Amino acid sequence: MQVIIPLAGKGTRLRPHTHLTPKPMLKVAGRPVMDWVMDRLEGLNVEELIFITGHLKDQAEAYARSRYKLPSRFVEQKVQDGTAGAVNLARPHVHGPVMIIFVDTVFEADLSLAERTDADGIIWAKEVEDYQRFGVVVTDKDGYMTKIIEKPSEPISKLANIGLYYVRDVEALWAGIDHTIAAPKNKGEYYLTDAFQHMIDRGRKILTAEVGGWYDCGQTGTTIETNGILLAAGAARHPAFGADVKIVEPVLIEDGCTIERSTIGPNVTLETGSVVRDSMLSNAIIGSNALIENTVLDNAMLGDHVKVSRFSGTGSIGSHSEVSGA
Repeated sequence: MQVIIPLAGKGTRLRPHTHLTPKPMLKVAGRPVMDWVMDRLEGLNVEELIFITGHLKDQAEAYARSRYKLPSRFVEQKVQDGTAGAVNLARPHVHGPVMIIFVDTVFEADLSLAERTDADGIIWAKEVEDYQRFGVVVTDKDGYMTKIIEKPSEPISKLANIGLYYVRDVEALWAGIDHTIAAPKNKGEYYLTDAFQHMIDRGRKILTAEVGGWYDCGQTGTTIETNGILLAAGAARHPAFGADVKIVEPVLIEDGCTIERSTIGPNVTLETGSVVRDSMLSNAIIGSNALIENTVLDNAMLGDHVKVSRFSGTGSIGSHSEVSGA
């Protein structure tokens, strides 16, 4: 089985750091999102990873080749025309069943189902209350997909599409993508889900499998929430500090941080080399080598080498930025 990993194609929903770091390598609970996703491939018979990259191709390739030991190839998507266009770029290199993983979420799922099913494909989903934010999957009584609808206005289904798929009948997938790209764009894009709908309309069986956990990393607020969930699930750790530092668990404070006269936590990640003085941080992801002084932050994401002083509030600040309050 091959695995297609589009790092482009969905647009950039998450803004912090993005001028320096590809979105899948943004960190939650001290690890890039892509690392959390790659953990789920352990134990599967994966023969090759096919990364579809964006304009930060060189950075993504260097990281993946140094980190992952599976054979890999990298294809750049120069025209951001949607998820169907991104996956279609892998077509010349695919010779059998594929798994497709969009890496802006962290999930818990039994992917070995792909090696046991006789269905033409699998789409993984998660029941949510805020269904209008997502594409939703409608199933029949046997759990096979009948429709997939982007951001419905009516509660036709609460099963959200999480961007994780397996396709056994790849020829049907390519036919669906050809049909999708030949038609007018859907809301300005060519959606991979329209290709799946084409497959179903022509008699293919796509099984719907619900994931055990799904943690979105596509927006600032949900990324901070995911960071807290992963910390509470076991990723938290920190060195000892003096009596002038209060730690409210869970937190992840990497080695090499300096903290003085401050309260850190809950749900805070602080990367190597950062300095915090006379401040209070909660529900925050702070990059490396940041300097934070006389500041109160809650629900914040800060990039690397950020300087914040005399500030109180929430926010999202890109790398190499400075913020100073009155």
